[in-house]
Amino acid sequence: MDLSMITGLMTAMVAAGTPYLLASLGEIVTEKGGILNLGVEGMMLVGAVAGYITAVKSNSLLLAILVGVLAGGLMAAIHAFLCITLKANQVVSGLALTIFGTGLSAFLGKDVVGVVTDTLFHNAPIPGLRSIPVVGEALFNQTPLVYVAILMVPVLWFVLSKTSLGMKIRSAGENPAATDAAGVNVFAVQYGCTIFGGMMAGLAGVFLTLAYNNTWMENISAGQGWIAVALVIFARWNPWKALLGSYLFGLVAILGLRLQAVGISIPTQLFNMLPYLLTLAVMIFGTGKVGGKRSDGAPASLSVPYDREAR
Repeated sequence: MDLSMITGLMTAMVAAGTPYLLASLGEIVTEKGGILNLGVEGMMLVGAVAGYITAVKSNSLLLAILVGVLAGGLMAAIHAFLCITLKANQVVSGLALTIFGTGLSAFLGKDVVGVVTDTLFHNAPIPGLRSIPVVGEALFNQTPLVYVAILMVPVLWFVLSKTSLGMKIRSAGENPAATDAAGVNVFAVQYGCTIFGGMMAGLAGVFLTLAYNNTWMENISAGQGWIAVALVIFARWNPWKALLGSYLFGLVAILGLRLQAVGISIPTQLFNMLPYLLTLAVMIFGTGKVGGKRSDGAPASLSVPYDREAR
């Protein structure tokens, strides 16, 4: 495999891994706050169709991003209300959100299936950095949303690890009763984390329709939201590891097509299964115990509704 083929593979890997990265970063923040949201798939789909419809109707990428992000955030707000205010089961609510989002996106998008728009993201090379061998072309000759996703990694790591806001988020997920006793509004923190996660999922959906596939089709995310949830476990709730994991899943997702392009004949069905097989492996081996203690880094109160009256 020559250098140009390696460069092409890495470039495709970064693009394919970006929706995983955006969605998993949002879910990391949500779960750090103590809320489990399994509705990422539904939020991605609603964000994707909302952004695409807006692009078709308005010819404005900025407005498409705004609407897609707000649509994902609104879906997450429903989950937050059910789980934080009404104390509903977070697993059931998340599954319902995915089912609802899948149906809603199909209904809203039925009139734009196959509709072509020129309001799309295009590569925006970064001068100088693009000239770095192999890595430069892969990382710095991408669409703006790829750069946003990469920049979000150090930003979220810094916020979660080094700021008072991050400490409030982490403490809300670890010990909400103690956090409440310290004067922090746990419910406000959890609402904010959950809605932020939905907005990131909505942005991932916008990327799928306006920067990657450049069209809308029913169920365009094809399970990527579920993979993003598994990536959170794979990454041990760490944004930097989420970056690496997202690109790994991106590589697996595009590997079949790339091998066929160079004449290696392997059944496409096998490669289509690989991302999901890798997801199963993450779920099976992604958690464990070391010395009798959990080693996965999961927040101690994840998915446990906080009841102020019960403390």
